[in-house]
Parts: sequence; structure tokens; C-alpha cells
Amino acid sequence: MADRRTIAHLDMDAFYVAVELLRRPELRGQPVIVAGTGPRAVVTTASYEARPFGVGSAMPVVRAKRACPELVHVPIDMDHYRERSREVMTLVAELGAPTEQMSLDEVYIDLSELPDPVARMSQLVRRIRDRTELDASVGIGPNKLVAKVASDAEKPRGFVVLTREQAVERFAHASVRLIPGIGPKTAERLRREGVEALGQLQRCTVPGLIERFGETHGRALHERAHFRSDAPVSEERETKSRSVESTFDSDIGDLRRMEEIVAEQAGRLARHLRERDLAGRTIGIKVRTDDFETYTRVRSIDAPTNDPETIAGVALQLLRDNRPERPVRLLGVRVAGFEEPARAAVEPATLSLLAG
Repeated sequence: MADRRTIAHLDMDAFYVAVELLRRPELRGQPVIVAGTGPRAVVTTASYEARPFGVGSAMPVVRAKRACPELVHVPIDMDHYRERSREVMTLVAELGAPTEQMSLDEVYIDLSELPDPVARMSQLVRRIRDRTELDASVGIGPNKLVAKVASDAEKPRGFVVLTREQAVERFAHASVRLIPGIGPKTAERLRREGVEALGQLQRCTVPGLIERFGETHGRALHERAHFRSDAPVSEERETKSRSVESTFDSDIGDLRRMEEIVAEQAGRLARHLRERDLAGRTIGIKVRTDDFETYTRVRSIDAPTNDPETIAGVALQLLRDNRPERPVRLLGVRVAGFEEPARAAVEPATLSLLAG
């Protein structure tokens, strides 16, 4: 039964920075970021010493350095982070419980069949610390939603165990953005309705939410505000999409140059898909203009494909049909809707518009 489940969410504390500090112990106690090195680079991870300055993930590095002139900028080393992640996940696997790894530094664990699950998670955190010298925060609850929010409640080195009812009460005064899946647009729509805190959202009626957000989204908001979720810990996460995108050092206003970039991205993405025996029916583009407005456009085709000409053809037509009105700082190409690769189309397929 779902209400008898015990789910943990383990989240490594400032993982990329923590890994770098093991190699550069002289930086301990300083405000540190791990980020790319280009002029348009954004922060991947910030140390806890940097966060009081307002520095956080996804912030442009230029702005982060203005906010904190003493900031130490360490370049990204993904191969090393993957290696350290494997060490952590090997220890997690020793529990013998179902797991769902969400990223290099976070994983859900279904503890329902383990005796004394809280003690087992406490032991796991200590083993990770002893073996890797890295810290983790843990949230434990009856579902993934409670566990996820709880793991972030007392970082770093947090260990929070909550029932669903306790989560409802504890986070009633928190912003609605605390809930995964409530993004800035939904939060702004709620704010215009006078709803900013989770407790206010909890008091909204289901019919009222459905009227404003539609049947599916309205009911989901009601359920998630009350920390209800029956999503299982899935040991085999389904690959939903693959994408390639680029952020440019200088804004691009020439359509022909944009087309060249999109065609090159489509080729790279097609090679990536073929190497992994993936093929998809849905092809899309992502555009971010110089004023940070971001939009996506997608189309479906009749048969799954990983053919570079097909992917490029659809992506280029989407770009031309939705030509940016301002110079762009980011372009990307995505393929989703994966099916069996044996059915993949190798010839251009008929297009049907999903969303324009």
C-alpha cells in the first residue's frame, strides 16, 4: 500500500563544490562556485559561504562575481564528478533497496521493506562520509514528495523525517515554489489570485483550482499542496528526451547563422541517439533571446527517427516558422517520444503539428 511506504531522498550537499574542495582544501571556508568559463557561463553549484551573497545555481557568473567580489571560480570537471558519484551510489546500492537516481548527486530510495529504515539511512550517511569525505542531507517520508522537500529543509547535513501531515503543517508558511513542479509561471498566476504560501494553496477549493488551471493541473496543485503523491521509486527511469543546446558568447541576430547552428546541433543529437539506439517521434527547438525570454516549439512525425536530415529538417522549419524577433543567446534541439529503434525512420517523414 502507498500509505505504508517509507521513501528516502538523499541529496549530496553542494556536491560539485564539495568534490572540488577535497582537491583544493585551501579553499575551505571561502565563497566558491563551480561554473563554466565562457562569458555567458552560469553557476552550476555554489558553496554555502557564497549563498548569503545571493549566489546560487543558474545565476550568470558575471552577476555572481558582482554580488560577491571575493568569489572563487572553479571550472567544471564532469568526469571527476561522475567518478565520485559512482562511489556514492555504490554505497547506496549496498542497502539492497530499490533506488531511483535522479542526477549525479541525488537519489530516491524505497526503504519500505527494510527493518528500522531511519537507522539504516543514518548509517548510510555515515558510511558515505567515512568513505568519500562528502556530506549528504536526507529526507524521509511516506512518499517521494515529502522526502524531496524534507531533504532540503535543513541543509547542509540535514536529516529530516516527516509524515505527510507534519509536512503540511511545517511548510504551510513556505512559498508555493517549495513544491517541485510549481514553476515561476504557475506561482505568478497563483500570486495574482492572492495565493503565495502553501497554506493558502491548501485552503483553495478543488473546483476553484480547476476553474483557473484546468482539470489536470488544478487537481495536481491541490494534491501536491497537501503533499500527496503515489509516484513509485522506479529502478529503471524511462528516458523521456535528449537534447543539445548552446549558449553563445555574443548574441546572434542573423537567421542564416541560427540555421547553421541548429543544423549542426541536429547532427550531433542524431549521432548521440544512434549511439544509444534511441529514436523519437517528437522534435523540438528551444530559443532564449537576449532579454532572457525563453520558448520552445515542437512537432511530431509519423514514425520515430534518429536520422540527422529528418531532425534538422523539422528543427529548421520550426525555427523559420517561429523566427525570433530579437537576437538569441541560446539555441537548442530536442528529440522526445522514444520508441523501439527498430522502427526508426531513416527517410524524411510526414509532419503533423503538435504545438506551434
